[in-house]
Amino acid sequence: MENRKNFFHLHLISDSTGETLISTGRAVSAQFGGYEPIEHVYPLVRSRKQVLAVLRAIDEAPGIVLYTVVNEELGALLEEMCRDMNVPCVNVLDPVARVFQSYLGTASRRRSGAQHSLDEDYFARIEALNYAMDHDDGQMPETYDEADVVILGISRTSKTPTSVYLANRGVKAANIPIVPGMKLPESLYRAKRPLIVCLIASPGRISQVREFREFGSGADEGKSEYTDRAVIAEELKYARSLAAQNNWPIIDVSRRSIEETAAAILALKYELK
Repeated sequence: MENRKNFFHLHLISDSTGETLISTGRAVSAQFGGYEPIEHVYPLVRSRKQVLAVLRAIDEAPGIVLYTVVNEELGALLEEMCRDMNVPCVNVLDPVARVFQSYLGTASRRRSGAQHSLDEDYFARIEALNYAMDHDDGQMPETYDEADVVILGISRTSKTPTSVYLANRGVKAANIPIVPGMKLPESLYRAKRPLIVCLIASPGRISQVREFREFGSGADEGKSEYTDRAVIAEELKYARSLAAQNNWPIIDVSRRSIEETAAAILALKYELK
């Protein structure tokens, strides 16, 4: 039986980048499997004129409205007009801000995009991102000891995207491919600072990803060793043996998203502090 989706309009209005709203909207939408949101994202909305333009768009495609606008006058205008249109409208940050205000005993400063300010954490994320790019796929092995995390794994175990995601959290991550018959850099074994983890997945999952990769690159059709499950199983066996010999923790990413893999790595890092 065909799995049909019901679509609805989701309007995301922010006076900053909209990242918070997008994440929130998608996280909640995912809980309603039979429904798919049609996202309308309106970033940097900071004037009455912009709000009125957004309201016209909402009127043309009514749906759920989520917003993070710290200007109280603009927020009130948005809520009033949505109420008149009989459209649900929610200030996503307000309930959380009220809890903070009650607990801390002080009012929020209500600054647009405060989480994106150019503070020490911001520059740490930039530095971590540069490090991840410089140390992708086994590059610059001489500076592995500067890493917070070194990620090992055979091809298509999501090493690079996990490294980049960690960098966005301010974590310096290098990644190194495991290839049977090829020695890992000596500098990896000398590194004392980083947590070293090995990513694995099921042969079927890796074969599927590799086949998709080959198809996307226009490679010749037909079975190759790169996608052969028996060959992949041997690669995984070699990776597991390396991890066991060196007491490196193993994370199975077969059913994990990049975010979940990164969270598991961070949990290990804090555990082993």
